Amino acid sequence: MRVRRRTAGAAGALMLLAVGCGGAAGGKASPGASPAVVPAEPLPMVSAARAGTWSGSDHKAHPLRLKPTRLALGHASDLAHIRLDDGLKGMVPYYLTVSYTNTGKDVLSQLSPERNFSLNGVDGQAGEQLSLFRTDPLATTNGLPPECQESGKGTLAAGETAAFCQIFMLPKGLKPGNVSYKDDGGDTLLWQIGGAQQGARGVLPAHQPADAVTTDSDRRTATVLATPKRVRTGSPADLSRFDLDADQKKLVPYYVTVEYRNTGRQDLLPSLNDSLVLSGASGQQARKMLLLDIGGPGVAQCPEAVPHKMLKPGATVTECTIHMLPKGDPPASLTFQGSGDGARPVTWRAAADDGK
Repeated sequence: MRVRRRTAGAAGALMLLAVGCGGAAGGKASPGASPAVVPAEPLPMVSAARAGTWSGSDHKAHPLRLKPTRLALGHASDLAHIRLDDGLKGMVPYYLTVSYTNTGKDVLSQLSPERNFSLNGVDGQAGEQLSLFRTDPLATTNGLPPECQESGKGTLAAGETAAFCQIFMLPKGLKPGNVSYKDDGGDTLLWQIGGAQQGARGVLPAHQPADAVTTDSDRRTATVLATPKRVRTGSPADLSRFDLDADQKKLVPYYVTVEYRNTGRQDLLPSLNDSLVLSGASGQQARKMLLLDIGGPGVAQCPEAVPHKMLKPGATVTECTIHMLPKGDPPASLTFQGSGDGARPVTWRAAADDGK
């Protein structure tokens, strides 16, 4: 058996070798716990059916009805027969079961809606998605934990329903905040998880000043004190004079304002927001949007950095950048990624205001 590890929203996959697929941890399981299996803990969540779409090989958006039916907290022992890479060791498995119905008139083939689903922490961090592939033709079981057996169907007739169970891995101590579906139509569907804590380990309050590491124009390590000021919700109409492509026009702009104080010894360029990443509730990440506006008036809702000159030691600059997220995917966290020796990501909670 092999394991596909995929971060939701990321391109590419890492293939990992699994061993012992014929053991008791896999295969079909009768209801209830056995002495070798620790039962998963069901978690309360919104499970309303919602309309979405799936684009097949014909590149057309076909309607689906999507309904998460169960989310359960698993145990590391569930995956003891799988050889995980170092980045996944110590993480906690969650089992998401979703039913999906073909609500259109055509037969759908090559369906894999699980690829568009994500389980996300309360800080907006997307979980790692695992897919298991059998490589031993003599194996008597599929290697899946008993709590996650539904494999779905790749072909659905009109009106037909199927279900899949997908494994997600979250860091230990990070509470899940929601389940999301990145709709092929452009929007994001969210289902909230009940009892999710608003705080998250390593995530600062929205406006708390924090020390961060960056580099100057000569790539020497420098330090700043960063203070997020606002995350404002914009409108696509704000960017109407720019040449946006069709996909960008479907997104919602957010204006992120941060104040920086140069706490180092070198002069810094007023472009510190280049290191910012805004994460949506679905785990999707948005870096600074680049708009070609040489000599133009810019975007009134997101003014350029003040002052425009080099930032001297001890001086302060306020910067605003534009970040685009899908409709239905509000901001959850803001991260200054930084650079230079000793740099580490600094993350704050981020909730957009009404833009007024």
